[in-house]
Amino acid sequence: MFILHRMATSQSLFAPSSSFLKPSSPSSFNRLGLPLTRQFRAFALHGHRNGFSTAYSAVATESSAETSVENLELETNGDENSQKEERVVLPTNDSSEKLLRIRHTCAHVMAMAVQKLFPDAKVTIGPWIENGFYYDFDMEPLTDRDLKKIKKEMDRIVGKNLPLIREEVSRDEAQRRIMSLNEPYKLEILESIKEEPITIYHIGNEWWDLCAGPHVESTGKINRRAVELESVAGAYWRGDEKKPMLQRIYGTAWENEQQLKAYLHFKEEAKRRDHRRLGQDLDLFSIQNDAGGGLVFWHPKGAVVRNVIEDLWRKIHIERGYDLLYTPHVAKADLWQISGHLDFYRENMYDQMNIEDELYQLRPMNCPYHILIYKRKLHSYQDFPIRVAELGTVYRYELSGSLHGLFRVRGFTQDDAHIFCLSDQIKDEIRGVLDLTEEMLLQFGFSKYEVNLSTRPEKSVGDDDIWEKATSALKDALDDKGWSYQIDEGGGAFYGPKIDLKIEDALGRKWQCSTIQAIPRLIFSRFYGKRVDFNLPQRFDITYVDSTSEKKRPIMIHRAVLGSLERFFGVLIEHYAGDFPLWLSPIQARVLPVTDTQLEYCNEVAKKLKANGIRAEVCHGERLPKLIRNAETQKIPLMAVVGAKELETGTVTVRSRFGGDVGTMTVDDFVGRTKSAIENRTSF
Repeated sequence: MFILHRMATSQSLFAPSSSFLKPSSPSSFNRLGLPLTRQFRAFALHGHRNGFSTAYSAVATESSAETSVENLELETNGDENSQKEERVVLPTNDSSEKLLRIRHTCAHVMAMAVQKLFPDAKVTIGPWIENGFYYDFDMEPLTDRDLKKIKKEMDRIVGKNLPLIREEVSRDEAQRRIMSLNEPYKLEILESIKEEPITIYHIGNEWWDLCAGPHVESTGKINRRAVELESVAGAYWRGDEKKPMLQRIYGTAWENEQQLKAYLHFKEEAKRRDHRRLGQDLDLFSIQNDAGGGLVFWHPKGAVVRNVIEDLWRKIHIERGYDLLYTPHVAKADLWQISGHLDFYRENMYDQMNIEDELYQLRPMNCPYHILIYKRKLHSYQDFPIRVAELGTVYRYELSGSLHGLFRVRGFTQDDAHIFCLSDQIKDEIRGVLDLTEEMLLQFGFSKYEVNLSTRPEKSVGDDDIWEKATSALKDALDDKGWSYQIDEGGGAFYGPKIDLKIEDALGRKWQCSTIQAIPRLIFSRFYGKRVDFNLPQRFDITYVDSTSEKKRPIMIHRAVLGSLERFFGVLIEHYAGDFPLWLSPIQARVLPVTDTQLEYCNEVAKKLKANGIRAEVCHGERLPKLIRNAETQKIPLMAVVGAKELETGTVTVRSRFGGDVGTMTVDDFVGRTKSAIENRTSF
């Protein structure tokens, strides 16, 4: 469920950062032009807003039909008793069958409305989706004005309270009716339906559609004020770019008006946090059209955050016994033939390059490289476990229409690691990975997870006992960790079981992040008509010498904690709405002179901050109020203001973005307190 707390206030619930500084009168400013008090609204983020309290521990939550959203908490300087709190719980399709039926019926009502207004429109499919519904039409492009007309017609249909009537017909009868309406897409859908009889749902006696249901009893069960048409997008029929482009109308539907309003607030907040907009506004990254879609350019500020992430990642991995690697971005095509990627993954790989009559390939994954390093020498059973890790950049072909900011790109850096171990070491190694994952994610303020254990799918390879041993080891590690988890029966890879971990952000959205795969040994399969063994230990013939001097094949565990740095950075931006905690912020302190007379002193202050490992800069050339507003807009955690008095006394007046005026202090005191806050992941 989405849980949204709303406070009664005359201002917008989701105020932009510029509205944080709204003094009621000129007297609200101090002598430096700094507001003395302010209204503050933000999402509560795990204890400390501008830092992270290490006292918190991770919680693996039950994966249920409801998703929770962090509470919206509004803090003001007014009378707390005058505020009224309203709790709105948003159900999901899984938690409310009523809601699912409403959304499915809304899709049909919308299709009926479209065909009444646009008789030449051809209908295709119209399912319910996570927050509403959609329907695809073969018709001329629609405008926002058209959506308003369609919604008005939907309201009229709802108001007529027409019954939803289920009818069973033979395949031949269904075909006859479809052909009489000249609906070619429905004919194609009918051909794909294998079950009989064919079911049809009528809306009164005015419109019908092929459908298995379920639906509400009548259109009057829909609250027209809880339905909204959101957007129009292009979509290829059957997702095939060679087939016609259709018009897809998206809508949202809820049980009542309060739920719709809460959802729209949630949607607006998600829009405010969109990493693509914030990435541009805060000058963090870009996608350059001259270079090509899906290729990320990390700007200086974004690169700073990436370096902080990478440094922390390396530190934790070294402490936990991993050896770090660097490997090439290309390899001979033969390597990818051995690994099986050319058989299984070719459509996601770029074209090969001919270099001196040999074919080379950009790497889509890092696994074969780590295996080649393992193979460089003979290993004994006493060497295990062997842990290697790399921040390795990979390249995967994605259609331009599927690219999405940092979340779906063509080149990205994975935090890949492989553990080579013995079968009786699997549980302990998996537990070690879980501990590492928790330690890493807690650093960034992620303490709520959804954990899924995916087991053997119907189409899989390998002996039953090997699968059982690998799956049991994953279960035992999770049980030992004490995390709640759900079993995703049949959701594993065809070559091994896996653990998937989703992190929950400040809006309660869940993001796929960490993956742990146990890859058993001695696996063979027949796939795509070829004799293929996708199990990498077997394919690359990696071995070790056991206690009896016999050669055996090790178990290989493949894991990624952050997933890709690009995607994780995008999640971080949206989680914090660009307001990174002090320790992670690209610029931690900005020194602001009241006039250029203090500029030289400001440069000395910034130099001392930098010498102590604090990311600082001087900004001048504008009036102080504008310098402050610019710092607020750029979400700088700390401002050190220098006027004539500060210059005379060798001090600075410090302002925290979320703590307001901190006061005047010596430069050494400012440096010490800032360093302490950064080291302890706390606010200033």
